[in-house]
Amino acid sequence: MIANINIHEKGFGDKVLYKDLVLKLQEREKVGLIGRNGTGKSTLFNLMTGLDKDFDGEIAFGKGIKTVFSRQEHHGFEDQVVLEYILADLPEFVELKHIIETYPEHMGDSTGKLQVYSDALERFGDMGYYEVENDIAKIFADYQMSDSLLNQKIGELSGGQKRLVELVKIQRSRADLALIDEPTNHMDYVAKDSFISWMNGAKEAAVVITHDRDVLNGVDRIIEIRDNKAFSFKGNYDTYLKLNVASIGSAVNEYEVAQRNIANLKADVVRFKRLKEKSRDPDTIKRFKGQEQRAAKALAELEASTEKPTVWVDRESVAELGTKLGESYEQHKARNIIVRTKTGSDKSDRVLLHVDNLSLGYNDEPLFSPVSFELRVHGKTEIRGRNGAGKTTIIKSILDTVGAQQLGSKVITGTIEHEKSLRIGVYEQEISAKYLPMTLGDAIEQLYLDRNLSITSEKVRQLLSDYLFNPHTDYGAPISQLSGGQKARFQLIGMLAGDPQILVLDEPTNHLDLPSIEELEDALNQYHGSILYISHDSYFRKNLGGNIIDVIN
Repeated sequence: MIANINIHEKGFGDKVLYKDLVLKLQEREKVGLIGRNGTGKSTLFNLMTGLDKDFDGEIAFGKGIKTVFSRQEHHGFEDQVVLEYILADLPEFVELKHIIETYPEHMGDSTGKLQVYSDALERFGDMGYYEVENDIAKIFADYQMSDSLLNQKIGELSGGQKRLVELVKIQRSRADLALIDEPTNHMDYVAKDSFISWMNGAKEAAVVITHDRDVLNGVDRIIEIRDNKAFSFKGNYDTYLKLNVASIGSAVNEYEVAQRNIANLKADVVRFKRLKEKSRDPDTIKRFKGQEQRAAKALAELEASTEKPTVWVDRESVAELGTKLGESYEQHKARNIIVRTKTGSDKSDRVLLHVDNLSLGYNDEPLFSPVSFELRVHGKTEIRGRNGAGKTTIIKSILDTVGAQQLGSKVITGTIEHEKSLRIGVYEQEISAKYLPMTLGDAIEQLYLDRNLSITSEKVRQLLSDYLFNPHTDYGAPISQLSGGQKARFQLIGMLAGDPQILVLDEPTNHLDLPSIEELEDALNQYHGSILYISHDSYFRKNLGGNIIDVIN
């Protein structure tokens, strides 16, 4: 066994994240950790790594178990060179290297120090650290990254490059347990295939926080955090969907039976109370009073032990629930985001955007071979290519052209033409810095004002509710302190403001949980306008469809 986790309770303020959460991890198994945004997946990692010690419970690792984890944020590491950053996080590397480099200067004839030095040399070799820099360079090559990045500073890297650096560190660590948080966000399909290949063949156990369905289909087990507990499903994502149907069906049945029993007990309390009040005989009054008290006690116990389960079933599996259970599921299913779009309001087939023989660059050298495509009303187009091929450059050039702004790149060949006064909604990977100092409510209001759109406090609160925020407590939450999933939902609000004719989405499924991804897919498939998107989520691409434009260097 790698780890035995038993958390009696963990929370923040009045919010309880875990209650009697139990989890066991076995050697070499690959686990996908899923759950709705805010259920505490990253918090669980912080508890396992010791970054958070404020909880009631026990986390026990097997003897000698080495753990390595990926970072989401790199504050404080900006000036560290990439190679040094990776080496510093490898198990025992810094300690062993210090002994090897410093002991010859002062150990003299000390038997004890000679033994420590000798053991360090042997351990350094056992860990493969004499060849470590070559190993790291090879993994960089596997991800088709230049090893020149090894000499750059962490602060100089893009978000996608930082994520790949974390994976290089994980893969070379030779730890017993790897804790990996959202590894494939910002990752193209080639790099993602490399990661999944490594994960499938790795000797170390791995727990991966992800809602990337391609990754989840390669794990041995899925653990879902919901209702303050951990639910284990043996098998990959496809197996999870099947098992989840049975699990949710059972949970819904149990909850409805409990609700009927609660209703019956409430009726019994009222009935016995009335019979007691109508009675005149002391023994009869005493008997009805006792029955009332027993019913009230049973009611209190049942209400205390009955909680409405958090239920979600994927759209394809809902039909398997049957009519009766399907109706119950619709009544009890977990709240999801509500994406309000106009459906089918424009019946024409006119061209909104036309890109002809376009090639762009940042000097006289083109980034990619010329591309041509057009977007019609109701049309969908996917821009596909490797990271760095120029996909985002194409999108930025389209946005600059429509916004009558100077292009950030140079047009080598071709043209971009568009319908006059075209309205475009953009889903961006990073929130504009101007909104970071604001509260969530103020930022939503500013989103609308920036687009010259009318907005009221009631509309802001409606949007907060639609996107799973609490209209009261989250209104004043600082944007800078939102989770990745919450920031993603804020970006969706901004994208759809003003009823745009074209939606532009760059990796929209990053940070969204599975139910929200499905809701987004459904909404986009009903959307009345045109969609231009970039995604390395094969499930999302399959569900959204459309024409494919390959961007080739």
